[in-house]
Amino acid sequence: MASPSSSAADPAQHKYLQCLTNHSSTPISQAIYFPTDPLYTSTLESNIRNLVYASDSTPRPLFIVAATHVSHIQSTILCCKAHGLQLRIRSGGHDFDGLSYVSPSPFVLLDLFNLRSVTIDVESETAWVNSGATLGELYHEIAGNIKILGFPGGVCPTVGVGGFLSGGGYGNLMRKHGLSVDNVVDAIIVDSDGRVLDREAMGEDLFWAINGGGGASFGVIVSWKIRLVPVPETVTVFRVERTLEQGASDVVHKWQLIADKLHEDLFIRVVGDEEKFTIKAKFNALFLGKTERLMGLMDHEFPELGLSPADCLEMSWIESVLFWSNYPPETSTEVLRDRHPKPEKFVKKKSDYVQEPISKEGLEGIWAKMMESGKTGFVFNPYGGAMDEVPAAETAFPHRAGNLYKIQYSIGWKEPGVEAEEKYLGDIRRMYSYMTPFVSKNPRRAYMNYRDLDIGTVKRGSKNSYAEGKVYGDKYFDGNFERLVKVKTAVDPNYFFWNEQSVPVLPGKVEL
Repeated sequence: MASPSSSAADPAQHKYLQCLTNHSSTPISQAIYFPTDPLYTSTLESNIRNLVYASDSTPRPLFIVAATHVSHIQSTILCCKAHGLQLRIRSGGHDFDGLSYVSPSPFVLLDLFNLRSVTIDVESETAWVNSGATLGELYHEIAGNIKILGFPGGVCPTVGVGGFLSGGGYGNLMRKHGLSVDNVVDAIIVDSDGRVLDREAMGEDLFWAINGGGGASFGVIVSWKIRLVPVPETVTVFRVERTLEQGASDVVHKWQLIADKLHEDLFIRVVGDEEKFTIKAKFNALFLGKTERLMGLMDHEFPELGLSPADCLEMSWIESVLFWSNYPPETSTEVLRDRHPKPEKFVKKKSDYVQEPISKEGLEGIWAKMMESGKTGFVFNPYGGAMDEVPAAETAFPHRAGNLYKIQYSIGWKEPGVEAEEKYLGDIRRMYSYMTPFVSKNPRRAYMNYRDLDIGTVKRGSKNSYAEGKVYGDKYFDGNFERLVKVKTAVDPNYFFWNEQSVPVLPGKVEL
């Protein structure tokens, strides 16, 4: 824990500590980490998932508040406002462009990892989950209470619930049960005045905005009430690989034509990587049922994959979470409670939406470009099913009917240094540029939870923040952007909750 004596040694630190103490209804000194505290560095770095933002040159917070009570959040907001400090809010750290824990201006990091309780109500099939919990912790708690309920979250268990939900998180249950935000029924938020509000108190406009519009633009979301969804006692998974020499181009092309039209119980993701001078396409699937019924669907709809019963594994839903996270068979579900299971690396991610099938010739050109760029990989996530049924304006997350699949581009490297970073960033950016003819247009859409500063930023104190924010805002939020701006202007007119890709306020309003 932080040391109050070391915290008070510096006059500036003493000033901040006094302010935080005065505004908190519960003791806060042990939740504060100044740079003089022994645990400051380890606390800061423990939830950095991208080593690009772990270098000595990366700006660091003036202090960290590892909140253990909602009053710590309130006091942090009020003191940052009083002293003109920026606030960055972190739940899990999978913000790959670092917006939740890096700023070029003096800032404070509010880290929510201590606020991680999960409370399951089996009778109502709902749960309250704190923003600092990880998806793995949520899944573990659900499965420990009842085996026939799950939640349509992501496949990476170390992702923080707060950022995942507020950005419209998706996973392999999305075709059956929609997005995470389609299953949120209430939330607790602390606004820019330090008020603690539930859904009724915040109003439907703000509740709409935080469900897919990014919570950090509007306040600090403390916890969420979610609706759990039914899952069968037995699900089936498979992972089948095809190289170019094994006809991968034909199989991926057919996948494009049918993946969004398959039965909503079936989700088939395609992962594409360059490997040993060829492209390997991996077809990863979750089916909400047994192998026999799955084989009937596959033989009828997708025989080109050549799936056999021997490729399939039957298991419980919680075991499928481990399978999708690439854990070995027989791994204990306790691993889902491990917040830091894998070493991190340097990484960059980007995103796109595909609305028309790419021709086989187009795919072959993409494979050639991938082999040229080396480490840039793809993940194709199918739409259809429930994703076609929810209107685009129902939540702030807009990307619904009309999309065949979403693309995640990813590149990772282990070599430190500016030269390596420039090389690999250049590779993925060239790949992204090459994909322009094949993806959505006017706007070229993007997924907010794959934060990408390449597609636009807003400057602190800019006189043109609305125009600057519209560049990336249209990509992330499409037709919902203007409503988000109106909500932002109403609840945070002084633009306190700001980052390089926050929702801007209307022109003429106060912009600090």
